[in-house]
Amino acid sequence: MNDAALKPATQDIVVEEILPHAPETIWKTLTTGELIGRWMMVPAGFEPVEGTSFTFQTSPAGAWDGVIRCQVLEVVPNERLAYAWKGGHEGNVGYGSRLDTVVTWTLSRADGGTRLRLVHSGFVRPTNDTAFENMSEGWKKVVRNVDAVAAGERT
Repeated sequence: MNDAALKPATQDIVVEEILPHAPETIWKTLTTGELIGRWMMVPAGFEPVEGTSFTFQTSPAGAWDGVIRCQVLEVVPNERLAYAWKGGHEGNVGYGSRLDTVVTWTLSRADGGTRLRLVHSGFVRPTNDTAFENMSEGWKKVVRNVDAVAAGERT
C-alpha cells in the first residue's frame, strides 16, 4: 500500500472573482490587520511575514474554544498569501470538529482589475462536512466583502 492510500480524502473550497481594483489595493486589503477585521474577523498578531503566528476568535462549540490558530506560510507581495488555518476539537462532531487546513489567496492582473482566487484546502470528508458547507458559502461572502473594503481603500 502506498502513502496516498493512507491519507484521508480531502476537499477544497475555491472562490474566484475578478475585482475592479489593482493588485496592490487587494493586497493591502488582505494584509492589513485593521482591514482584515472589516472583511472577515479581527486577527490577533497578524503580520504578512512568513512564520508569523496569529489567531481569529469565532463562536466556541463544545470542547472547542472558538480560536482559529493560523501561521503565515507564504508571502509574495501583490501575488500570493498562504496561511495555515487550524481549529476545532477532536471531541466535537459537526460545528467545531478538528480542522487542519490551508487558506491561499492568489492575485493576478486581469482586464478590468485583479483576478482574486481563494483556495481553502484540506477539508477531511466526512469529518469536516459541516465546516466545508458553512465555509463554502462564507468564503463567497468574504470575497464580496474584500471587494467592498478594497473599494474604500483605493488611492
